[in-house]
Amino acid sequence: MAVTNEIAIAASAARRSAPPPIQSEAEQGMVKQYMLLGIVMRILDHDIRVVASSGMKLPRLYESMLRAVQDRVLLDLAALRRQFRDAGIKVYEESQQKDGLVAKYVCRGYHHQFAMVWGFVKAESERLMKTYLRT
Repeated sequence: MAVTNEIAIAASAARRSAPPPIQSEAEQGMVKQYMLLGIVMRILDHDIRVVASSGMKLPRLYESMLRAVQDRVLLDLAALRRQFRDAGIKVYEESQQKDGLVAKYVCRGYHHQFAMVWGFVKAESERLMKTYLRT
């Protein structure tokens, strides 16, 4: 009986000291995509306000085009949130810092952090906007 208790105690200690499971590249990619889609939504919101208040000849046309892109982004965000639920991911904090964008999230019970520098955020959000504008 004493040997069994020692084994159980040793196994419990090993579980506590074991490193958290490594998250997959796909899970990190989903968090990155979520952050970038949030930035794209903010860009579209800003541009819609600018177009509406500008002296353009056809502001309603441009605004409706931007709103159509915004609708597709929202659909992708909703699909990504469903994937988050299925994968056990929850982003609980996003912050804009001097160096870049930081997200804190839980993946399968373990806390992680993902950061992108502003230059990368700008380039990736532009690339993402181009893909939405092409289709």
